[in-house]
Amino acid sequence: MTYLQKAYKAIFISSIIVFSAITSEAQAGWNQPAGQFLINAIRISGYLFFCGEPVPLNIPDVKERLEKELLVSLDNSDNVILWIKRANRYFPYIEKVLKNNSLPDDLKYIVIAESSLRPLATSHKGAVGFWQFIENTGSKYGMKINDDIDERRNFFIATDAAVKYLKDLYNIFGSWTLAAAAYNMGEEGLKTEILLQKINDYYRLYLNQETQRYVFKILAAKIILSDPGKYGYSLSEEDMYKPLQFDNVEISTNQPVPLYIIAQAANTYFKVIKDLNPHIKSYYLATGKYNLSVPKGAAPGFSERYENLLKQWYEEKAKSVYTVKKGENLSSIAKRFNVSVKALIIWNNITNAENISPGKKLFIFSEAISKKENGSNNKTEEEKTNWQIP
Repeated sequence: MTYLQKAYKAIFISSIIVFSAITSEAQAGWNQPAGQFLINAIRISGYLFFCGEPVPLNIPDVKERLEKELLVSLDNSDNVILWIKRANRYFPYIEKVLKNNSLPDDLKYIVIAESSLRPLATSHKGAVGFWQFIENTGSKYGMKINDDIDERRNFFIATDAAVKYLKDLYNIFGSWTLAAAAYNMGEEGLKTEILLQKINDYYRLYLNQETQRYVFKILAAKIILSDPGKYGYSLSEEDMYKPLQFDNVEISTNQPVPLYIIAQAANTYFKVIKDLNPHIKSYYLATGKYNLSVPKGAAPGFSERYENLLKQWYEEKAKSVYTVKKGENLSSIAKRFNVSVKALIIWNNITNAENISPGKKLFIFSEAISKKENGSNNKTEEEKTNWQIP
């Protein structure tokens, strides 16, 4: 047996040992095959409620639909593990907002069914963010959504909006179960089905397949997350993702500012600023006033550092102007200055790459821009001070 074969054999044996240990822990107390473990796991004893409203498990169809969603969830153990880990980070804020609004705690499980607590989650219908708002509803509840900013990705803003929306839905339907269904399919769609079917009970309504499963997905998340150890998920405090820790800083700008400038002012990296502010869609912070999150402890002295870095960037920008010459396009210019076309597009906020005509001013942040082919020694005072994006 070769060395490589021995190594593979050792890895295979180790994998069996690890899998056996996990299986043993998951089946502790049962000492039964995996299939029997699942059968026992999906048995619901006693009563089950959603937001204080009873789930009619005595109806065979309801029981079957719930068991299906429990099995689907438990079959995706990697997803459940991430639910548990992420819930430790995000649930405390959701619970606080719900409590402050005198709303049922069970509503927090909606965010699991919607996005599994992923900030950049998107759907084929155009829903975005933790709470999966479509654009019209997001705008209706005060979220800024444009080419530069999408506050549906901001956990705190989206959570506040979701709570307001759910409260409004409850006022319309008088039931949290129906409010959850309306959150999924829209209030007008649910109103229509209630009108046509002459029934206002979610469990007895015939709805589209996604909405028919929706409340049961929420219930499955509630059942599992309320007692993860019962289903073999025994995570320690060290395993959990910690709640977000950050400071807030205010920034006002009358022109786009690169995010790396903000990152440097916060003594951190571009990625950290993007992760803390997932609602910022671009490499630049657009003109406007913002309340941004920066790493904990970065707020003191931020404004001074930011202003100094911004001044340096203005100076660099004034030296980085290039005038497009006849016969040139983005590809040839990018090649000439050893940069990418994408970088040129981002630096200059170009929306139509074909519309690059002679005489147009471009910003090119490359050492080559200062060479004589750019004619930097012959630039006018207007060109030197023209730092606004053309």
